[in-house]
Amino acid sequence: MNIGWYLAVSTIIFAIGAAGVLTKRNALVILLCLELMLNAANLALVAFSRMWGNGDGQIFAIIVMVVAACEVTVGLGLIVAIHRRGLAVDADELSELHG
Repeated sequence: MNIGWYLAVSTIIFAIGAAGVLTKRNALVILLCLELMLNAANLALVAFSRMWGNGDGQIFAIIVMVVAACEVTVGLGLIVAIHRRGLAVDADELSELHG
């Protein structure tokens, strides 16, 4: 299979994630769209790694997955804590710092 197809799918997935980050207001949906963007980047890394015949891109993709898992853990913890305090999980309302 040609690498162009992998990169086209990766670009489409990244664009969907970027559109979600820019248009959605719910913090959970924004977090999911960020993960979608990271997975699109991982697909491109693995495609380039396969094209060049070395495993560097695959190793870097695994590292990105580990960092993304940590990001989701912290992000979901914050969202659950905010929701338990009775506050809205709206990104516009969360942008203001409260003491």
